[in-house]
Amino acid sequence: MDIPLVLPPDHDSQRISSVEKTLLSSEKLNRMAQIFKLFGDPSRLKIINALKNNELCVHEITALMGMSQPAVSQQLRQLKQVRVVASRREGKRIYYYLNDEHIIQLFEICRIHLEEEGR
Repeated sequence: MDIPLVLPPDHDSQRISSVEKTLLSSEKLNRMAQIFKLFGDPSRLKIINALKNNELCVHEITALMGMSQPAVSQQLRQLKQVRVVASRREGKRIYYYLNDEHIIQLFEICRIHLEEEGR
């Protein structure tokens, strides 16, 4: 149920209309929230960091993360569900990689923000 909008008499309806046209759909915002939620976990950020320039198998990720193989697999599964990570099979091994350059850009923007924050 929508809550009726109560605006003061001197509001700028053109500005509201203009901004309203630029708003993303609830579906897109929900999908974005899923991605940002995944970025909110340090273990997943470590995996994203490791995969930033390399494709790695689960055993290599396990060694780098200092985590159990089931824990790494669970994190990878969550990252795959929102298409942050993809995989390819080579013989018996499955190699994981970042699915999209935008994920690297998001990671780098956050890293740069932290560096600027420290100045």
